[in-house]
Formats: sequence, structure tokens, C-alpha cells
Amino acid sequence: MSMEADYVIVGSGSAGSAMAFRLAEAGKSVIVIEAGGTDAGPLIQMPAALSYPMNMPIYDWGYTTEPEPHLNNRRLAAPRGKVLGGSSSINGMVYVRGHARDYDHWAESGADGWAYADVLPYFKRMEGWTAGESDWRGKDGPLTVSRGPRTNPLFHAFVEAGAQAGFETTDDYNGEKQEGFGAMEATIRKGRRWSAAKAYLEPAKKTGHCTVLRGLAEKVVIEQGRARGVAVARSGRTDVVRAREEVILAASAFNSPKLLMLSGIGPAAHLAEHDIEVIADRPGVGSNLQDHLEFYVQQACTQPITLYKHWNLFSKAILGAQWLFTGTGLGASNQFESAAFLRSKPGVEYPDIQYHFLPFAVRYDGKAAAEGHGYQAHVGPMRARSRGTVRLRDATATAAPVIQFNYLDNEEDRADFRHCIRLTREIFAQPAFDPYRGKEIKPGASVQSDDEIDAVIAEHAESAYHPCGTAKMGRRDDPMAVVDADCKVIGVDGLRLADSSIFPRVPNGNLNGPSIMVGEKAADHILGRKLARSNAQPWINPRWQDSDR
Repeated sequence: MSMEADYVIVGSGSAGSAMAFRLAEAGKSVIVIEAGGTDAGPLIQMPAALSYPMNMPIYDWGYTTEPEPHLNNRRLAAPRGKVLGGSSSINGMVYVRGHARDYDHWAESGADGWAYADVLPYFKRMEGWTAGESDWRGKDGPLTVSRGPRTNPLFHAFVEAGAQAGFETTDDYNGEKQEGFGAMEATIRKGRRWSAAKAYLEPAKKTGHCTVLRGLAEKVVIEQGRARGVAVARSGRTDVVRAREEVILAASAFNSPKLLMLSGIGPAAHLAEHDIEVIADRPGVGSNLQDHLEFYVQQACTQPITLYKHWNLFSKAILGAQWLFTGTGLGASNQFESAAFLRSKPGVEYPDIQYHFLPFAVRYDGKAAAEGHGYQAHVGPMRARSRGTVRLRDATATAAPVIQFNYLDNEEDRADFRHCIRLTREIFAQPAFDPYRGKEIKPGASVQSDDEIDAVIAEHAESAYHPCGTAKMGRRDDPMAVVDADCKVIGVDGLRLADSSIFPRVPNGNLNGPSIMVGEKAADHILGRKLARSNAQPWINPRWQDSDR
């Protein structure tokens, strides 16, 4: 194959695949470099099997954090997809745009042209929404977005309980009104995971303008201040893939800053520690790391209606066969079919708490099923103040980066988390759950004081796997900005970066949707075009200054 193209993209994930398709569609030649292999396995394609791929070294980079000081020095799993489609091939498939105000905040903090009015047209362009008609949604885009059947009565009990507690309900949290309880959406098409590889990369290859090169990107080749290509390790040797126009990094919030630093772009003192020549001193590279931390509040269920009844090899085999041959049944859902976005207190303008509801009490990695029937809500604050870093372990491309989130480093973050636990108990105590409610499994009814709740959070909170912010977008005179509003890396010509790394602040929800949007919009910046701004005004709770509901 040719080792030269107009554009060389590192990473075939959410943003990388979207850019590859839009550039190829415009007639540009594209080479996508991907360290991982095929996404063809049934454990990736079956939505209900979502806990497996992110725990499999064949699909996952296998990163872990450094000991987290406020989480009992635990090392948390920090999975990222090492496979075609990147993390969109191993994630939970939950689709959330984020709140309109998230993007207005991006623009206010220096990402000019990335306000909600600017990004909404890109969300609409990318969506193939199957759940009805709405001026807020896109129907014809490559990314199928669907809703689960919600046949389990617990999904409806959760929404009803929210209303009984005085909170809003919403028909579409990705539309005009995010705030409230309602149906959750997923990137599932005809009972199968609809990853960025399926939605974008396969169509890009069919244009004849896009090829995928399997190999590990070692660094960006920079000559006289301009990115000219990427050094790629494959088959025991290093080749240089040349870019006639630009090199584009889309390798994740961990690997994109790592590649920048290996290429001489980053904090000068840190690069000097590893004897890397400094090409551009950008202290923001690897800083500003953010995530969503969550806790699984688990309640025993008095009726045998939860997924626990399928937690045995015989039932799994039957469900797997049903899905394999028909694409239907419980295997065709990620089981996250109800959700909520709430505000934590009066004076908070838009939601800062997210819920995923699951009719089962189990850990995300599938390792610790509760004893018997239960249900759970994944809950956590959406806009934590704590910030972390990604740093080099050494000067080689094969070494895992040093990842430190500093979760709960801020006292307000800890207070917000305690509130999330207590609020979930209030929701689970509503009449809608009376027919189902058994004992509280976790944290457990005896856990009541601030200190007791803090202790259980420190022992059991887990990452929601939403890392971002490590190469933030901002104005060129912002010393901590890494890319400008056109996604151009500041200080080097011919180099862009477009993935969740560039988010100035973590959006309100899961990150696959926003990451794909960034890829869509960045492609238009590269091609010198843009969609017209939207005049749509999102719903903001008229009681936001006086009430949390």
C-alpha cells in the first residue's frame, strides 16, 4: 500500500473514524493508523456483552491509574479501545450529547465557534435517530441512535419514582430538554453495537480514498516546524507514513497527549526529564485531565424480575444463541434503558448529576454479581472540580502513560458525591418501588454519616470511563491551550488534534457522542466549510434559582 496520503489520522476511534469518512467523502486520500485489530468478534457486536471487551487485552490498552489518594490508594481501570472503532467498540453504547450549556461554556472559555448553536447542526448531521420525529434530532446521519424496548417494569418504576420525588420527566434528554427522568438512548442498530467503525470507517473505506494501516504510532515526524508524517512501528521495523497536507491525532485522552510529548510537544521540563528535544513548549499537554466518577447504589429486589435470573451459563447460552441467529432478545440491549439528568441544588442552572439505571445489581466488569435479585443506579456528579494529569513513563511508544486523575481532590466534589448517594436513596424510597424494594445492598442502610459515606465512596467508586481534557482547545494566547478553535496544535504547522482530549471541560454525560461530533466538526474545519448555526433554545428549568426540582 502507499505510505503517503493527503491526511494521516492516528486512531480509528470515535473522532478519527468520523474525520476519515468526511475527508474521504470529499475526495481526500486518508490513511488511518490503528494499533488494534478487527472488531468482528461477537463479544464486541452483542450489546449485552458490553462488560467483556473492555476487560480483554486483545481489545483494550489495559491502562490503570496511579494509586488514587482519595480512593484508598486504589489503582482504577482506565480502559481505552485498541481495536477498529477505538473506545466506541468497547464502551457501554450509551448516547448522550451533553447539555447545551456545556458547549456554551467551551466557547466562553476560549473555544470560539464551539457554542451550542455551532455544534447542534453537527449532532443533527451525524445522527440516524430511530425514535420518532423531532426538529432537534437528525434522522439521516451515519450514527444510528435507538432506544431499548423497556419491557422490564423496573425501568418505568425508576422514571415514575423520579416524578414522585418532584423531579421533571423528559421525552428526549438529547433534544430540547435534558433535565429529568426518561428513556436512555444507545448506539445500537438492529440489535448490534453501532460503533464508529461501523458508522464511519467502513463507509470511508468504500469510497476508495481511505485505507487503514495496522501499527503503533511512535511519534509525529516534524521537519522545520511542520508535521510531515508519522513514524509507525509494524512487523518489527519503523516506517514513516507521509502526509501531503496534515497529520491528525485522534488517539484518545491518554494516547494523544502521550504522542504529542513523544514528538517534542509538551511541558518542556517534563520532556527534558526523558531527554526528548523540545519542539514546542506547551505546558497544557497532559494537564486538565477530567472524568466522571460514579457509585453503584444497589437495592435488593423482592420479585424475580431482574437480570439475575439469566446470570448462569445455561441462560447466557440461550440468550446468546437467540441474539446470534435473530439479533433480538435481551442480548440486543445494553440494558441501560432508563436515565436521569438532575440538578444538585438551587442555583445550579442545568443538570450536574447523571443516572444510568440497570435492572440488575452487578459491577461493570461483571465480576461481583449481588447475591440474588437486585437493581442499581449508577450515579455521580458531572462537573467535578478536581483535575489530573497524563505524563510519560519513559521515552518509548510502548510504555503505558502515567495516569493520575486526583479524583475527589476537592472538598466540594466530595460533598456533591455524598448528595448523590442520599438523593438516590430518596428516589428508591418512592412508592413506585414499593412492589420491588428489598434491603439496600450498597452502601447498606447502616451507612449514614458523612464520614461513613465518604469511606464507602473511597472504597467502591469507579470511573465511568469518560477521560478528556488533556489537550484543551482555547485561544492561541492561552498558555494552557494545546489546540486552537480549528483544532490546530499551537506551535507546530500541519498538525491537528481532534478527540476528547480537546474538551475544555467534560460535558454532561457519556463521551462517545461528543467525541464523534468533534470529529465531524473538525473535518469541516479542515475542509474549510461549516454548517449554519442553529437558533434553537434549550429548555432551562424556570425554578433553577429556587429549587433543585
